[in-house]
Amino acid sequence: MLNIFNSLSGKKEPFQPLNPPFVGMYVCGPTVYNHVHLGNARTFISFDIVFRYLSYLDYKVRYVRNITDVGHLENDADEGEDKISKRARIEQLEPMEIVQQYTVGFHNIMEKFNALPPSIEPSATGHIVEQIQMVQDILKNGWAYESNGSVYFDVKKYIDAGHPYGKLSGRNVDELFSGTRALDGQSEKRNPMDFALWKKASAEHIMRWPSPWGDGFPGWHLECSVMSTKYLGNQFDIHGGGMDLKFPHHECEVAQCSAAHGEEAVNYWMHANMLTLNGKRMSKSTGNTLLPQEIFSGNNPFLSKAYSPMVLRFFMLQAHYRSTLDISDKALAAAEKGYFRLQESLKVLSTLPTSNSSTVDVSHWKKRFHAAMDDDFNTPVLIAELFDATKDINRIQGGEATITERDLKDFETLVNTFVFDVLGLQSETNANTNANSDALDGALQVLIELRNKARADKNWALSDAIRDQLSAKGIVLKDGKDGTTYSLSS
Repeated sequence: MLNIFNSLSGKKEPFQPLNPPFVGMYVCGPTVYNHVHLGNARTFISFDIVFRYLSYLDYKVRYVRNITDVGHLENDADEGEDKISKRARIEQLEPMEIVQQYTVGFHNIMEKFNALPPSIEPSATGHIVEQIQMVQDILKNGWAYESNGSVYFDVKKYIDAGHPYGKLSGRNVDELFSGTRALDGQSEKRNPMDFALWKKASAEHIMRWPSPWGDGFPGWHLECSVMSTKYLGNQFDIHGGGMDLKFPHHECEVAQCSAAHGEEAVNYWMHANMLTLNGKRMSKSTGNTLLPQEIFSGNNPFLSKAYSPMVLRFFMLQAHYRSTLDISDKALAAAEKGYFRLQESLKVLSTLPTSNSSTVDVSHWKKRFHAAMDDDFNTPVLIAELFDATKDINRIQGGEATITERDLKDFETLVNTFVFDVLGLQSETNANTNANSDALDGALQVLIELRNKARADKNWALSDAIRDQLSAKGIVLKDGKDGTTYSLSS
């Protein structure tokens, strides 16, 4: 049975959908004011795995991932400039030109990573009417107040009524209030912890809409609450995002939905952890940061070469989504080696000899693969199990194990399903270009032929020298009844 770590309870829980076989999943998408950064990409790849495995288990998943194209102010605060408006001003473009440019760029990167598109991808600006309605509902229920054309959520009143604000993020409410600077008398808020549901637009603010409180724009936290419940209902199964969104974004979402609908919306909260670069936190201000396209091109100061999208995806999946993952040249090089070794084994799988009986238990591997993914989508354990399964492939090829034609078909289907459908990997050649790969293969075939001639001439010294020197370079020759083949070792 699938178990999911629920951030709300802080423990793994059996997954029980509200309305099986249907599953509703919402993931906070990008704010499209710049290129998608590597940490965001990891989060979306993590939830691509969740989407894929739930679909593999025959759940009918409605996966909603939004585009934030308004209302996300600088430093995730209630004051300051809208990130998209600021970028538009810098680049001297319309805000929607910025949105279009970086939305297209985001989609291109996700496509390179072979991430499946969500079922629905709503935008904040496309749901202004619904956001105004939710603000009115929260006001009507007494959990918000209007101040000078803006509307704020009354956090203190919500807490005083016994609601567990801070439960999701594990924040202590008293510490939250004591750690917030006192209001200076000029603020529109009653309390520092109150957050904006609707903000009055200043005269120079470009992105603005009419509302019952005057021209303004929605609060960042409100957008996700509106879009998730519109398409998944007032209660749904999974809400995901990066660990950095737990507070205040997701904590505010919990409060808003409860205040508007009288109940918490989400059954399972899931959070993907962050990436570090060479052991340090990624930061634009220090220059310790990488974009996906800089890794694909090799045009960066941190890595010795370019790495493909599939190698980068494989690298990310070698760590559990809830674990911090450090990216480095050494780690990527090791991932590339492992990734291509797995691909070589898959090529061999389709050519294995069959027998009248099987000593390989395909059902064993199916149980192992399922056990890994059922344990909170544990991709590193699944990858380890896949590498263990390749040992059976090598044993069959070497004549140390046997498999029937029917079992081989099941084995091939099982392994390919988990590699390509569940993990979302794609086949790539172990070279920077197909031409280089063809050249490598041709050179090795020449060496194999030279070795075969040496063996035919009983020149064992030359035959062994060719085999041993290739082995020292990580290329293993395997002699079988159908001839000699090679594979890349770890």
